[in-house]
Amino acid sequence: MACIFCQIIEGKIPSYKVYEDDNVYAFLDITQGTKGHTLVIPKKHIENLYALDDTIAKEVFSAVPKVANALKKAFNPIGLNLINNNDKPHQTVFHFHVHLIPRYPDDGMQLSTLNHQETLTQSDYIEIQDAIKRAFK
Repeated sequence: MACIFCQIIEGKIPSYKVYEDDNVYAFLDITQGTKGHTLVIPKKHIENLYALDDTIAKEVFSAVPKVANALKKAFNPIGLNLINNNDKPHQTVFHFHVHLIPRYPDDGMQLSTLNHQETLTQSDYIEIQDAIKRAFK
């Protein structure tokens, strides 16, 4: 089965397009977690963040502030969440995409992260830091 986002780009499935250039397509998320919830995607099928090359990353992430500023101008949110669910278990469409979710007072949107700061020591942080640095080699 073809990728649903590729079908949207090809016009085979309708969407509420808000931005398009030669390489990027942005459209309203059908769920509308909050008013203006928008997805920004590369036109080229790229499965996830791990598969992005520098060129496509630049194209997508240069469009993100343009769309974010249009959302700010259109709806005057108090803020905005930028989210990418990458790979399993939370990525549901395997075509790289970034969610732009405008935030409003009492919008009911629930996003959370765990805080392990109290359980980590300085040596834990150094161990994590070193593992990441080694991975660049």
